[in-house]
Amino acid sequence: MKQELIKLHHARSKRDFPELKLEENEYVELAIQRSKLGLVFIWGAAIIGYLALIIALVFLEAGGSSTVALNGFAKSYLYLIIFIIFGIITISALIGSKVYKSNRLYVTNKRLIHHCANSLFSKSVNIIELLSIEDVSFKQDNVIDHIFKLGTIRMATVGDETTYTFKYVNTPKNELDAITHLVHVEKEKTKRRHRRPEDDREYDDEDYEAAPIPAAPVSTKAESKN
Repeated sequence: MKQELIKLHHARSKRDFPELKLEENEYVELAIQRSKLGLVFIWGAAIIGYLALIIALVFLEAGGSSTVALNGFAKSYLYLIIFIIFGIITISALIGSKVYKSNRLYVTNKRLIHHCANSLFSKSVNIIELLSIEDVSFKQDNVIDHIFKLGTIRMATVGDETTYTFKYVNTPKNELDAITHLVHVEKEKTKRRHRRPEDDREYDDEDYEAAPIPAAPVSTKAESKN
């Protein structure tokens, strides 16, 4: 890839992904998000809570046998509790949605950058060099994953044998193929530089598309477990 085009991609990635600290000549190839079905589940649970509160309000308004003896102050107190619970459900759903969407996996031409959030106050960033990736796979653990075509991307690294996971994504065959290709390209570029240490020029990605792919430095596989 020509140097001018690399700089253009770099500038565009910095504009589109200001949250990333990109290195020189680094640009984003893929931005993988969690499935939107997760948001449906979060708000589905909130709707069930709302329905339960509505039923409670209707019961109070109807003045059933168990509420006849309640005076005005007691009823007002129960209404206040119901509205407080309504607010708690709404805030919880909003926070859950924000945290869920904060989990992203960015794939650049040099690294994998995983933004991980478990709560508003528990966040981390895992950065994995493409050269250190040994295995990329997609795993489905249960029947729900198969029904809704969800699963977990798993990335294993060389040496310390650390496995990074990115959960609740749609079946990402194309993404896995792209990640695997980028890893092969980066490793092949490094191999060629080692074979030609006197050559300082930048190799284009196109130089390696036709090159033979190593036997198995990286593998893509889909695992399923019922």
